[in-house]
Amino acid sequence: MVKNDREYRNMTMQIREAQEGEEDQRKVVTGYASTFDEPYKLFSGEGWEYWETVDRTAFDETDMADVIMQYDHHGRVFARTRNNTLSVKPDEKGLFIEADLGGTEIGRELYEEIAGGYTDRMSFGFTVTGETEGREKNENGIVIYTRHITKVGKLYDVSAVSIPANDGTSISADAVTRSIGDLNDGVIARIQAERLEEEKVKLEQRRAEVKARALGGNN
Repeated sequence: MVKNDREYRNMTMQIREAQEGEEDQRKVVTGYASTFDEPYKLFSGEGWEYWETVDRTAFDETDMADVIMQYDHHGRVFARTRNNTLSVKPDEKGLFIEADLGGTEIGRELYEEIAGGYTDRMSFGFTVTGETEGREKNENGIVIYTRHITKVGKLYDVSAVSIPANDGTSISADAVTRSIGDLNDGVIARIQAERLEEEKVKLEQRRAEVKARALGGNN
């Protein structure tokens, strides 16, 4: 999805149990906002596909001065790099993130939504300042568009989302630290309902943009 020159991609995260000596109120999730040099399909349509890769040096000069964690890329802030509740750094695999959601009541509620499987997808928002593109047909006559991101200008946020562009990403709850039996199911249902329609609209807008670009390239 592209909005106000920012792009959004999905990510995989997992809940981490508190380590020995850590305080009980820490509610930590970890994962990769991006993996390097691994092609992934963003969208496809009749007769075309759109693929993307991220270069392992793409984040070398990225502005990560104040990255925040949100829900659906807007609203309340659950964690941020500026107060050390969010860590974002590239390693040999990709862009690794760790967030402690235990600092606020709403953050702890989000942690429990993730632990219970009510929210199980993530994405991140960024701008691209360097890229290369390609276009070719495969043996089946499908037009393959490729985009290689070589430089990310700024990383804005990492966000839990209700509906991602890539349904293959997930947040695992294999290592939850406490039960969610005391969480109000009605509150969870209300939050999900409010955000569901907005994310559907965002997804359809992005798909329409990519389809229009693909069709234009065929002319």
